[in-house]
Amino acid sequence: MSILHPIISVTGSSGAGTTSVRRTFEQIFRREKIKAAFIEGDAFHRYDRAEMKRVMAEEAQKGNRHFSHFGPEANLLADLQEAFRQYGKNGTCRTRHYVHDAQEAKQFGAPPGTFTDWETIGEGSDLLFYEGLHGCVVTDEINVAQHADLRLGVVPVVNLEWIQKIHRDRDTRGYSTEAVVDTILRRMPDYVNYICPQFTQTHINFQRVPIVDTSNPFIARWIPPAEESLIVIRFANPRGIDFPYLLSMISGSMMSRPNSIVIPGGRLDLAMQLILTPIILQLLEKKRRAQ
Repeated sequence: MSILHPIISVTGSSGAGTTSVRRTFEQIFRREKIKAAFIEGDAFHRYDRAEMKRVMAEEAQKGNRHFSHFGPEANLLADLQEAFRQYGKNGTCRTRHYVHDAQEAKQFGAPPGTFTDWETIGEGSDLLFYEGLHGCVVTDEINVAQHADLRLGVVPVVNLEWIQKIHRDRDTRGYSTEAVVDTILRRMPDYVNYICPQFTQTHINFQRVPIVDTSNPFIARWIPPAEESLIVIRFANPRGIDFPYLLSMISGSMMSRPNSIVIPGGRLDLAMQLILTPIILQLLEKKRRAQ
């Protein structure tokens, strides 16, 4: 953590919706004229797409059928931790981009499934924004969470998370449903051991809960829209949160626990704007006073 160089870390599983949350942050940054440096979690995968397939096959031959991007062995977590530490120290850090598809290939000038070269980012930025799988990870060797000033979790209930992943990977990446299900099963041990524990490290969790039947996510014909969902927003420390104000501003909201508010799914962007803008401005005010 650093007063002079604050870090915001948004953590969520594949298909959880962290990219949508990033867009909300980008709106806040534009409106408040905040210059942010961005890190994507995929940039810290250890292997490119072809290498990952090869290593997975090798691990499977050894009897390890659960080697996945969710686990530490497939990621450069020490490098991610160092990026956070360096940014907190001097306001710059190293990162790169993972090229997902043909559109990004045109943007970055590299083939899909590969990485761009490492580069230094952050010069002159107000804060660092991370979005990915491991922004709050803590293991026996690594503690990324300790370096982030604001830690957020994006956590759909698991059946909804699977529905979102199946539809995204099938419709936009061309995978078969069977291939996506195989990926879900392979990742399960790492999901339990390395993804779920991060949500106890967060300051705020946004959990989307469908209010329609998602009992069998593998046959769902569509993703339940926001109008068929509720969002549970949990604050690790509710002190200083003006719940009466939020309840008055977000129609249809209610308190479910002393540290939790429940809102209609379609109000997520509004809720995030109301909750996060003051917190971000407080971080930057502390930065200004310390300079």
